[in-house]
Amino acid sequence: MNGRIVLDATYSAGKNLSGVGVYCREILRGLTAAHPSQPFTAAFRSQRFIRSFRTPLPRNCARALLWDGGMAGRARIFHGLNQRMPRFESPRRCCTFHDLFVMTGEYSTPDFRERFARQARDAAERSDLVICVSQFTADQVHALLGVEKSRLRVIHHGTTPRGNRGGQRLPVVLCAGALQRRKNIVRLVEAFERAADPPWRLALAGSPGYGAAEIFARIEASPARERIEAPGYVDDESLAHLYSTASVFAFPSLDEGFGMPVLEAMAAGVPVLASNRSAVAEVCGDAALLVCPDSTDELESSLRRLLTETDLRTQLIARGYARAAQFTWERAAQLTWNVYEELA
Repeated sequence: MNGRIVLDATYSAGKNLSGVGVYCREILRGLTAAHPSQPFTAAFRSQRFIRSFRTPLPRNCARALLWDGGMAGRARIFHGLNQRMPRFESPRRCCTFHDLFVMTGEYSTPDFRERFARQARDAAERSDLVICVSQFTADQVHALLGVEKSRLRVIHHGTTPRGNRGGQRLPVVLCAGALQRRKNIVRLVEAFERAADPPWRLALAGSPGYGAAEIFARIEASPARERIEAPGYVDDESLAHLYSTASVFAFPSLDEGFGMPVLEAMAAGVPVLASNRSAVAEVCGDAALLVCPDSTDELESSLRRLLTETDLRTQLIARGYARAAQFTWERAAQLTWNVYEELA
């Protein structure tokens, strides 16, 4: 392909990446490895530009500061990896949309919601093609931002292995993700204290987010308080250990644009209990026990089944291995390259 491809790689900088950060890192790695003769530029916004130098880039990838008034004319194709589009012009533009839950629920402050919606509308309007990480997100981009379906391309994430399949499993129910209202942690705590007798424990691995005060208050009031752990953010090594030793993974989120943790759990051999709404059901397929996230009773009964029915756990583990294997970063990078060829 003639000309340089520039990607907004801001969120790939640093360690302990978010889901969006993992996506940015893996797409950049996959593209540069698969197309070694193609010149790329990883552009970083000012808040992470200095930090980006801690991570070496591939030989065919330059590094640049990304700002709204710069880089004009340098990009044959510009790809915004996190549903934002800088103000400078480039011949062809695409943008990846991960989710729009900020616009659909009480999951953030009004000021943040307004700023997010403005940036999302601008990015959607000025992109020639829009990559969506799930069909669910694509449907939302069409409905909420008015993007024609002809401009939408669905490209699923890959699976990032974070744990070992073998080893001793402990009586632990794991939930990985930020402790925020959208993740439905309060109902999970309520279901756990009803369904799980000692020695079962609940591990909530994630940083505090919007609505965390309510979650921590519910944990403190729980009759199962001594069996509930909320260590905050855990690094990759600690998270891998949790995936390797947990016996059940619970992900009753109210809204997700994709839901990477369910695939990580499946790849690590942990049976999954997950929400039947948003993109989670799309990602899980038949490899998880799906529940209505609004019903504590349903969450409780399904969790009790996973804790007590060994055959069900074994069945879901086998299905999970097969499901996770269908999502690869190599495939995601190849489909992204196909979008670039379409643009060019």
